[in-house]
This record gives sequence, C-alpha cells and structure tokens, in this order.
Amino acid sequence: MSLHYTKEHEWIRVEADIATVGITDFAQAQLGDVVFVEVPEAGRQVSKGSEAAVVESVKAASDVYAPVSGEIVEGNQALVDDSALVNSDPEGEGWFFRLRLSNPGELEGLMDADAYRSFCESQ
Repeated sequence: MSLHYTKEHEWIRVEADIATVGITDFAQAQLGDVVFVEVPEAGRQVSKGSEAAVVESVKAASDVYAPVSGEIVEGNQALVDDSALVNSDPEGEGWFFRLRLSNPGELEGLMDADAYRSFCESQ
C-alpha cells in the first residue's frame, strides 16, 4: 500500500490497482464544517486532474480532483448520507471514491507525506 498527496490537497492510497481518494485533514480544516458531498458514480472514467467529486462547506464549495486517471469503481455513499465524516475522519472513513488505475505511472508526480507536510507549511 502506498500513500500520496496532491497540491490540491487530495490524498490517494493505492492497494494493487485500486486507489482510494479523499481530501486531506489540512483541506477539511480550511473548508470548515462540510454540509454537502457529491461523489462520482461507478463506471465513470476520470482523467488525472479532472473534477471527480464536489464538497461544500459553510465557507465554500470546492471540487475534488482525480489525482490519477482511471475508472471509478465506487463512490462513498456514507458521505452522501453523512457529510460530517469529511471533518471527523478525512483520511479514513471520509474518503470520496475508489478508482481502478489506468496509468500507474501517474503516481510518480505526486508527493509523499514529508513533501506534502512541507508543501502545507509553505502555504
């Protein structure tokens, strides 16, 4: 299992050819209380950097981008039912979607935990 981060504050956890994607604790703290989440439908194709989901908070609405290309295999229905999971467990049960990687080489351009921490400190 490998864990990567994007400059748009998504995390991606990869196990074999399936990746789970969510927003980081840093991102949810910036958003504030999340009030609405829209997750993608299974079967949808996404490209690296494309909009894949939506998160709305009391402060702002924001897109969640696909860190890599692939086919959505599952949207987290629990978030649709209880969007507060994004705030309470953003890097666990608050995940947004899972996808099957179509180009694993795209992972190489993402940050590891140390690089992401440094990136956030520079913001």
